[in-house]
Amino acid sequence: MDLYRTPDERFADLPDFVWQPSYAEVADPDGGQVRMAYLDAGPADGPVALLLHGEPSWSFLYRDVIGELVDSGVRCLAPDLIGFGRSDKPLAIADHSYARHVEWVRELAFDHLDLRDVTMVGQDWGGLIGLRLVAEHPDRFARVVAANTGLPTGDFRMPDVWWSFREAVETAQVLDVGRLVASGCARSMDADVRAAYDAPFPTEESKAGPRAMPGLVPNTTDDPATEANRAAWEVLQQWDKPFLTAFGDSDPITGAMAPILRKLVPGAAGLDHPTIERAGHFLQEDAGTDLGQAVANFIATT
Repeated sequence: MDLYRTPDERFADLPDFVWQPSYAEVADPDGGQVRMAYLDAGPADGPVALLLHGEPSWSFLYRDVIGELVDSGVRCLAPDLIGFGRSDKPLAIADHSYARHVEWVRELAFDHLDLRDVTMVGQDWGGLIGLRLVAEHPDRFARVVAANTGLPTGDFRMPDVWWSFREAVETAQVLDVGRLVASGCARSMDADVRAAYDAPFPTEESKAGPRAMPGLVPNTTDDPATEANRAAWEVLQQWDKPFLTAFGDSDPITGAMAPILRKLVPGAAGLDHPTIERAGHFLQEDAGTDLGQAVANFIATT
């Protein structure tokens, strides 16, 4: 597997992002190693939150959420998915698969960090990966926050806006990552913040991860991930630990998933599920402080 490693100087002077990365080696399916970056912030003995980002962002997306959680005494683990952020970037789109991304996060969270009693917070692909981990390793998790995400199986058609996004990513000669994130927000984005989303990807060849991910979302019933996601749903429909949906009020991509999750997951019953106002698909960027407060309160009260 050919890898690209973004130079450290690309991450200098990031706005409101003060945490230094840690690194772990996870397995390359060809027998090598891939460096995976993560943030470890907050008290070592605090309750653990695993913050999983999506496409095409990185852990920078969670900076305001992390600030709120750390102030509440929560230990935050925020990985950069392989192909994103400070993590190594496989150069071939074919090097990415749903199963590999689940395994890479599993290896980091459990084999390297031995996390237990975890609160999983997942948005976009962070939820697609995180909900699989919750279903496949339920003993490791204490509670779940699903934030603008779902667990597709290919049994239902994705919304038209998602298909437009997928086509744009797959056909763009130059993939403008910062613009993609900005277009998924309900509020304006400053130039230095947009530049922070571009920072991990100084070359077109380094963008194989962002280009690959839309094609990995199950959208037919013969998708390689369909059966594993159906099996995960079987577990989630029996999940009675606390399960919170915290969705933005302006996300056309995943907004319809919130009522489905609340209906089908037993652990969602009886909770006060927040709707984050003036928040688009990247609700951490639009309203990270509000989301962080909601997660902190959820951890403290369940």
